[in-house]
Amino acid sequence: MFKKKNTLISSFILLAMIFSACSVIQENQVQLPTEDVATVQEEENNIPDQVLEYTQGEDALVKIYKNVNPGVVSILVYTSDGGVGQGSGFVYDSEGRIITNYHVIENATEIEITFSEGTRTRGEVIGTDMDSDLAVIKVNVAADVLRPLTLGSSSDLAVGQFVIAIGNPYGFTGSMTTGIVSALGRVLDSIRSSETGSAFAAGDTIQTDAAINPGNSGGPLLNLDGEVIGINRAIYDETTSAFESASYSGIGFAIPIDIVKRVVPYLISEGSYDYPYLGISSLDGLTMDEIEAMGFDASIQGVYVLDVTTGGPAAKAGIRAGTRTTKYAGLYAGGDLIIAIDGIDINNYNQLLNYMFMNKAPGDTIMVTVLRNGAERDLEVTLGSRSEQ
Repeated sequence: MFKKKNTLISSFILLAMIFSACSVIQENQVQLPTEDVATVQEEENNIPDQVLEYTQGEDALVKIYKNVNPGVVSILVYTSDGGVGQGSGFVYDSEGRIITNYHVIENATEIEITFSEGTRTRGEVIGTDMDSDLAVIKVNVAADVLRPLTLGSSSDLAVGQFVIAIGNPYGFTGSMTTGIVSALGRVLDSIRSSETGSAFAAGDTIQTDAAINPGNSGGPLLNLDGEVIGINRAIYDETTSAFESASYSGIGFAIPIDIVKRVVPYLISEGSYDYPYLGISSLDGLTMDEIEAMGFDASIQGVYVLDVTTGGPAAKAGIRAGTRTTKYAGLYAGGDLIIAIDGIDINNYNQLLNYMFMNKAPGDTIMVTVLRNGAERDLEVTLGSRSEQ
């Protein structure tokens, strides 16, 4: 498969070079010397064989679709108020467990699952997690209907890597789209935040430009080996909610599969997953002026503590938020800047969230290094539980 990846990418580059070269010749209308013309003609004679390599890339995509689509399902949800919703999911294991988004099955009174070969059955939700926006559905079907997908890794993803989404946008079942990883480490609000009013976040989210539309939620995001590296979750739209309300804008988000692999076993065995809780709020993307207004050198990276939850783990450990007003509304000077956790440098809020989610549990202790009034301080924090907030 590695060779096919290179072939696909090389083919795209080759085609771009060919089209670019043609444009230059047409615009400049420069007559090449005879010997150069002969060279060009000789090279052109070789182009058809090289262009044919593109079909190998097509073959790779066709093969991925044939292998993966039987494991992708369509989910129809009925709610108590008479509403009907639609989403996607995929087969997790041979025991009949299906993974999808929490927001797909939220408030469901009945769930209908349809497999690509036509089998239809009802499903039962056996576990949910609002913070990662995950849910597990159990179905009872013949063993040969279940085609579990292979889970890959999201820890080694790179921006620019080709990705594939398969799902059911607008009810068009089994639709496949392609794109790239546009960015990594995005931070989205947790669904728990909207339901409880508390400030919870989900970190390490994958951003992609693969076309994702309403109905794609819960479906797999794949690499060119056909492995699931994320679960399609949301669409960005500045005028509406990100969840299943907008159309494709070129900015979609997926839950990283490493988070899924950590959370889903708990959803199966216990029905829920308990995240560690620090009790601060922060924000990536502050400008240099905003950082300097809070009293820090703008060249220093870290997590700027915008707020500390009263009585929370951070507050009990002595972590401080700012109290002095600045020229920016909602930004206060005099608070702490978190620069490390357990001796590991922390450059942004996403890194902090990802470290806790992947390495810690409620009740664990962490050593938080903060910069306060120009001096470093180590503060030991006993993490709490999000479920208790």
